[in-house]
Amino acid sequence: MLNLSKDYKILLASKSPRRREILGMLRLPFTVVTIDGIDESYPADLRPEEVSEYISNKKADAFLKRISEEELIITADTVVICDGKILGKPHGEEGAFDMLRFLSGKTHKVTTGVTIATKEKRRSFSSESLVTFAPLTDEEIRYYVDNYSPYDKAGAYGIQEWIGAVAVAKIEGSFYNVMGLPVHRLYQELKAF
Repeated sequence: MLNLSKDYKILLASKSPRRREILGMLRLPFTVVTIDGIDESYPADLRPEEVSEYISNKKADAFLKRISEEELIITADTVVICDGKILGKPHGEEGAFDMLRFLSGKTHKVTTGVTIATKEKRRSFSSESLVTFAPLTDEEIRYYVDNYSPYDKAGAYGIQEWIGAVAVAKIEGSFYNVMGLPVHRLYQELKAF
């Protein structure tokens, strides 16, 4: 078991209810903190697979100015990459529909970058999973967009929702990474921290 909470007050910097749920599985006490308006831009020449870790580090930088010596911050960012294109959070109903139509029948990467930091120390890593979607009809995509909330999710879908049950034909890598937090790798990194 982790004894990290004896040394630090653990802070999860995330608005994502999924990340809160996943981190809660480790049975560590933590507090959720947020800051609005963090710049999530990245250099245009950055490889798509490096973007999530880059943004996770930017988020950590924003929080490190505000934490005390006794606090440890965990930040994360998830991106979906398909055909070399990064799919972030969709803008509106049609944006979500178009993203899901683009993913239909294809294999895509889900990369989550995570940063663990204190005033003294920092560890960053990224985890990658491959997800294969079965072909989806426009009616199936419309049903999902109309009945769920894909707007706060990279790639416009939540694997733990209806679409994960009907569209995900295969997954290679961590299921929790696709949800937004590679908890197995995070646990290993926290133990080493």
